[in-house]
Amino acid sequence: MKLKRRLQIALLSIVFGVIVLGLKIGAYLLTGSIALYSDALETTVNIASAIATLAAVWFAAKPADSNHPYGHDKVEYFAAVLVGVMIVLAALSIFRAAWLGFISGDSPEYSPAGIGMNLLAAVINGAWARYLMRYGKHARSPALVADGKHLMTDVVSSVGVLGGVVLVMLTGWKVMDPALAVLVGLTVLWSGWGLVKESVGGLMDEAASHDTLDKIRVLISEHGEGALEAHDLRTRIAGKSTFIDFHLVVPGEMSVDKAHEICDRIEIAIVEDVPGARITIHVEPEHKAKHSGIVVL
Repeated sequence: MKLKRRLQIALLSIVFGVIVLGLKIGAYLLTGSIALYSDALETTVNIASAIATLAAVWFAAKPADSNHPYGHDKVEYFAAVLVGVMIVLAALSIFRAAWLGFISGDSPEYSPAGIGMNLLAAVINGAWARYLMRYGKHARSPALVADGKHLMTDVVSSVGVLGGVVLVMLTGWKVMDPALAVLVGLTVLWSGWGLVKESVGGLMDEAASHDTLDKIRVLISEHGEGALEAHDLRTRIAGKSTFIDFHLVVPGEMSVDKAHEICDRIEIAIVEDVPGARITIHVEPEHKAKHSGIVVL
């Protein structure tokens, strides 16, 4: 059910993107504003990123296989990086449009309908962006969160552009229209850099947060009764999965069954408190203790 819901959300992003693009193109055609054109151009990236997100969510949900024994969760980071690259390309296109606007010196035409269409597009984007970020964090989906953050950046730039275009129409200051387009391009470029930077962290096996690590240590200590210590705790994040491994030191005379029972108890506790946890525990005899890890006794 969760996968079906995530796929539905990714598909709805495409639908809303097409609707918003239609509204923004209409606003541009009615006003002739380069700034509104740049705003519409950014929406084409939204649609492309939504398509990439849909593909990533579907592929990441595939079960582990012989070629990918740890699953396919990281594909969502690749999708997020792709979104970032497309954002950068959109920014370059916006800069080109702004330059042509500076050269031509054309001024946008006053159109209440065009302004209203662009405002409606911003409202739709804003509402959907908030939902995407909230659900993406809940479902631990980097691709959905990235899509939401990108849309929210689009909303901020759209509102700024809309206010500037209205000011241009009221004052007749022609140079402000392409100047606003440049500001949109810079905002888009910054958003793309942020997404790429965050996603590369996931691709580089970034560790879990300090809070999560502290929680894991406490759980091992509380539920590892019978063991002596745990050391060499390591974690890495891959999409919605958190991979955890550590060494558990037990008395040398302890049976395999008993050691396994302790491991099961620890694993159950961690899985309940750390969603998506995938745990590997290496059991060691007493002489392997480092006396510097998590004291279980």
